[in-house]
Amino acid sequence: MQERPAYLLVADELRQQIQSGDYPPGARLPTMEELRRSYGVSEIVIRHAVSLLRQEGLVETRRGGGTVVRTRPQVRRRAMERYAADARQAVEHPATEPRTSFTHDHTIGWRDYRLTAQYSEVPADEELAALFGAEPGTTLLRRHFVFYARGEPEQISVNFLPLELVAGTPVADPAREPWPGGTLAQLAYLGHPVSRVEESVSARMPSEPEARTLQVGQGVPVFAILRRLISGDEVLEVCRHIVIPADRVVLEYAIDVPSGPSGNLGTLRAGKPARGVAYVTVTFCALSPVFCT
Repeated sequence: MQERPAYLLVADELRQQIQSGDYPPGARLPTMEELRRSYGVSEIVIRHAVSLLRQEGLVETRRGGGTVVRTRPQVRRRAMERYAADARQAVEHPATEPRTSFTHDHTIGWRDYRLTAQYSEVPADEELAALFGAEPGTTLLRRHFVFYARGEPEQISVNFLPLELVAGTPVADPAREPWPGGTLAQLAYLGHPVSRVEESVSARMPSEPEARTLQVGQGVPVFAILRRLISGDEVLEVCRHIVIPADRVVLEYAIDVPSGPSGNLGTLRAGKPARGVAYVTVTFCALSPVFCT
């Protein structure tokens, strides 16, 4: 059996030390020369090993600061809770401390929250038209947001609203951002409270502008979330996409499952009622332009 290359063996040991906490987040790895002497290999072997760890998103190289274990805060994006927070913000008294689903995710106050906004009018392409159930070419308001928590860029969101719905309203004014309660509260303000949220999650590598804006580590993928906000039977917002570095977030979904003979999932193939057992199928849509429901 052929022996594994030396750089893989070095990478394996360094990876284990990072994952075990010997090198905690923020810790600096030994210098190239120190690692070379420690493992008794050439500098090129060490460079290949560190490059592999960097591609895996475990470390980053800082100019003048050596190689550092990446800090990866565990933000929990709880789908049901976060949108409930936006819905509450839409109806609560103005004196209530403002918040959005983003501040809910990051457990930050309004002072620690900032976003940048760029608005433009665009015609709906075929995919957007299909998602809205509208004709291609329908004029939409495109809104590009970059979300910051405690001064750090954490999320990009590009959403679209029918221009005829928002034209001439405060919702079309970027100077009104950030808006407490986000887009859900804005649609409620316009008289269209959201009754359904649909999300499709895919994974991909970031584009160069996304990686630069969000300061994504080399080799780290992003989650791209395609979202629709629906009021009654009308699709009033499409977000294509919400982009979040995959090493910074845990996506959590709570699913209520019917039980008993009358529930959709309450009967097994043999026709017998399920007792305390839920069968759930989760579909992962990777790099698909099709909206998954």
